[in-house]
Amino acid sequence: MYESPDPFQFLHDSNKHFHLCKFEHATGYKREHPNVSTYAARFYEGRTILGTIAGTMTKSNVIGYVASFPIPEVIRGINSFTLAAQKVNPNIKTKIVWAFTWYDPGKEAEAAKALIDQGADVIAQHTDSTAIVQIAEKAGVYAFGQASDMDKFAPKAVLTSVENNWGPYYVDRVKAVANGTWNQKDTWHGIGDGMVVISDLDSQMPADLRSKVKKLQADLASGKVHSFTGPIYDQKGNLMVAEGKTADDGMLAGMMTYVKGVEGDIPK
Repeated sequence: MYESPDPFQFLHDSNKHFHLCKFEHATGYKREHPNVSTYAARFYEGRTILGTIAGTMTKSNVIGYVASFPIPEVIRGINSFTLAAQKVNPNIKTKIVWAFTWYDPGKEAEAAKALIDQGADVIAQHTDSTAIVQIAEKAGVYAFGQASDMDKFAPKAVLTSVENNWGPYYVDRVKAVANGTWNQKDTWHGIGDGMVVISDLDSQMPADLRSKVKKLQADLASGKVHSFTGPIYDQKGNLMVAEGKTADDGMLAGMMTYVKGVEGDIPK
């Protein structure tokens, strides 16, 4: 029990101890206090891998995406997925169902069923339960895992997964606090830094596709390939990124426009 003759002294001491604490906000962007840092992963790089696979493996030319919330992080993923699929298959269409949740197996399952009913034979997700890949397995269509390797939950459906590898970042930041070198910063790492990991590629994928994907992964890691290299057009045909240019981090961080090939509107 803290005892002080002066209650205002308690508030002062509490505030002092509060600032000794360090806070790390996943996918956040506000760093108004000096003891708050933010970090995120370039998940869209992983979606570039998935789009390449989806555009190659689809037979219906309809690929589906179960989305969580209409924020730039999710829009970026939908767009990078679509752009990559278009590069290998110009005839694809991307259909979106918004689940408005990060984790709700019931809602995610219904979203997956709706996409399958619309003809999607490959489904990606930016929600975190295994319901989608399990529905895909029952329906005989392909899917991708999200956040962790989901292959064991649907071995016939899952072609690969995009994994969030937060562990090394957490270890480094805890060590920094312990040795007094912690500093406020914003971190946005991708495949090259090991924060985004691609799970093992399923043997159902043709050997030439697996080789292509591994090279693409290496090129994304090295920076030789960027997920958003122009020319890129939005749904209305307006130029977003000029030919030979790449979207800068400012555009990516605020991305709230679908690229050409994505069907539907972004919910308000």
